[in-house]
Amino acid sequence: MSSCLCFRHVFSSKNKSAVTPVVEERKEEKPTPPRMTTQTKTQKNPSFILKAPNEIIYEDRPVPELPSPYDVIVKPRWTGICGSDVHYWVEGRIGHFVVEKPMVLGHESAGIVHSVGDKVATLKVGDRVAMEPGVPCRRCVRCKEGKYNLCPDMRFAATPPFDGTLARYYALPEDYCYKLPESMSLEEGALIEPTAVAVHITRQAGVKPGDSVVVFGAGPVGLLCCAVAKAYGATKIVTVDINDERLQFALKFAATTSFKSARVSAEENAQNMIKECELGPGADIIIDASGAEPCIQTAIHALRMGGTYVQGGMGKPDINFPIMAMCTKELNVKGSFRYGSGDYQTAVDLVATKRISIKELITNKVKFDDAEEAFRDVKAGKGIKILIEGPEE
Repeated sequence: MSSCLCFRHVFSSKNKSAVTPVVEERKEEKPTPPRMTTQTKTQKNPSFILKAPNEIIYEDRPVPELPSPYDVIVKPRWTGICGSDVHYWVEGRIGHFVVEKPMVLGHESAGIVHSVGDKVATLKVGDRVAMEPGVPCRRCVRCKEGKYNLCPDMRFAATPPFDGTLARYYALPEDYCYKLPESMSLEEGALIEPTAVAVHITRQAGVKPGDSVVVFGAGPVGLLCCAVAKAYGATKIVTVDINDERLQFALKFAATTSFKSARVSAEENAQNMIKECELGPGADIIIDASGAEPCIQTAIHALRMGGTYVQGGMGKPDINFPIMAMCTKELNVKGSFRYGSGDYQTAVDLVATKRISIKELITNKVKFDDAEEAFRDVKAGKGIKILIEGPEE
């Protein structure tokens, strides 16, 4: 799972090595539920709502009013599906964030400005914008020191109790909307959110020209970490995964070499990686975008003395961690959570100047009324990034 909360989460079956009974009870297959029919065209503000775990409804919500003269109303046109959205759909919670009332899903969005407050100076009606979905309090110590992603009073879209962006209208402060250049599509604008996550992770790692960087996990954020690291001058970028198709895609996308994890000890996996990928005394920087315990353990063993480790993926709350290796190597170990000051604009600039390309990550696009089908595909691990179009007028 990922650190934008927004979580990069792997949905997997139970351990197949577990003992199974000799005689299995025969279960009748349940019929596939009929496709939900909606009347979103006639609704003023149709919204895609999680009512309860595994229960989705379309509902006409009130059209939002401008909260202040410095805010704008945006019509989201494309929204990406994040692992956190799927996790809420399946489980109804992520850690202490619990869905206690119906909640609009979605937070990876780009759209068109519909109306602006009287004090808005940088945007006008019709502007195309990437939408940063987390608005901090702006008053606490963390906000004032420039780390607003750590604000304890953050209002983050589609994180309980706050509604998300899968609706016809959504309100945001002016400065949390980033105008897109004419060369960038709204579909690419929807991918600025995970790109900003990768920018923040890479900044936490302090990637500089000449570095060797290993990225565990070839999902959307892991792939984007490879791309941003390359843009920042890393000369060797190793992608690590267990899926051959993902590894091949990563090599075409941004990585310079790949490594497929094996079912061996973390120490052996690390030594094999160092040897096969010619990492010398070990990698300068390793980023984990998987949240998987074996990946984290392998990463610590694969770093050089004094190397840097950044935890970008979220998995189990507690794991076995090779603390002795961390101490004796004097590693620089950091966490990474969502994105902070300048990360969103940097993400827009990297794409606008073609230092990175993100459109290749879009593997499918669906209509608003087919959003639940897209969620099922993401849960099943189909494709890389699926986008949902905004409601039809």
